[in-house]
Amino acid sequence: MRRNALLFVLISLLSGFGSTAMTLAAGIWVFDLTGSVSLAALTAICIYVPTLAAPWLGALVDRLPRRPLLIVADLALGALLLTLLAVRSAEASWLIFVVLLARGVSYVVIDAGETAVLPSALTPKILADVNGWRSSAQEGMKLVAPLAGASLYAWRGPTAVVLLCAALPLLTAVCYALMRLTPSEPARRDSPGFRPGLRALFGVPAVRGPVLVAAAAIGASGLKDAAVLAHLVHDLGLPATRLGYLGTAQGAGSIVAGVVVGRVLARLTPLTVTAVGAAGFAVGCLVQALPWWPTMIAGSLLIGVGLPWALIAAVTAVQTRTPDHLLGRVAATSNTVMFGPVALGIPLGAALIHLGAVLPLVIAAAVSVSAALVVPRTAVGSPVRMINSGR
Repeated sequence: MRRNALLFVLISLLSGFGSTAMTLAAGIWVFDLTGSVSLAALTAICIYVPTLAAPWLGALVDRLPRRPLLIVADLALGALLLTLLAVRSAEASWLIFVVLLARGVSYVVIDAGETAVLPSALTPKILADVNGWRSSAQEGMKLVAPLAGASLYAWRGPTAVVLLCAALPLLTAVCYALMRLTPSEPARRDSPGFRPGLRALFGVPAVRGPVLVAAAAIGASGLKDAAVLAHLVHDLGLPATRLGYLGTAQGAGSIVAGVVVGRVLARLTPLTVTAVGAAGFAVGCLVQALPWWPTMIAGSLLIGVGLPWALIAAVTAVQTRTPDHLLGRVAATSNTVMFGPVALGIPLGAALIHLGAVLPLVIAAAVSVSAALVVPRTAVGSPVRMINSGR
């Protein structure tokens, strides 16, 4: 089990670095080719759009052997990234968007497959710990990969970045192949589609509660992005480059959160940990809204701790409370529920800053803390049951 735990953390390091470096380099590359800031910004959206198809892709994970699917998906991703070597002019920049969209699809499949494989690779005792370590590894790469990716792009151009990012999925495929898995229940042929997954997600309070609280906090985080920048520049009169310090502070908080959340989950239920994380995020938003630069850093630290706690606790609830034959669908659908609201929160937050930078931060805090207080109460008295049939 220790070997599997190390392999999962290594996979998170490799995939986190490759994803962050490629996303950043793609935006720079499109801008260099076209001179359009708008087109460059659209590259980031390509990663999130495929999450809307997650419930259907999750059903695919449940109907195919999971480890072979993960290996094939990584090998295909590596080969797909190599097609970017054909991009030489602005006329061919469309290929970058196609590849990024396909990469987004592969990430949805891989994330659902990995979530479904984890319970058969690890004991329940260390599952929450490993989920936290994986989160810390991914957040750590967000601190390192942007600088490394931009530096490599400036030094050797896009070809070097493409070759590096294409090699990383090959290494993660090897990691999956080296894992020792316990036999899992064969996929059931009497439950096609993703509807049984929806029932397993929303029909079990022990799963539904943490996912909904995490969805409220993560969705509310989209409200604060434009507000933080406006508060920093317009209210405090500081340069926009200070965002880098806030990002580092949030990343540091996320790393710490991932390291300790497993121990917290050993003592508290996932719903309680998710509610505490959402409340911590809310406090962080309110602290960031104060008219003082040090409190913005402190707020970023709190947000960095709160959001990962909410997410990791929700993922752990899905893994431990979902039947194996539905785990791919429930994992993928829960990702859509938790991350889909961000797509609405970002433009709404950008519109709200015209009424003041503090307002979106206060609304984000109110939404998150309301979910932390209300959702656990709706679960009180509800039977904690398992969906044991796809029908």
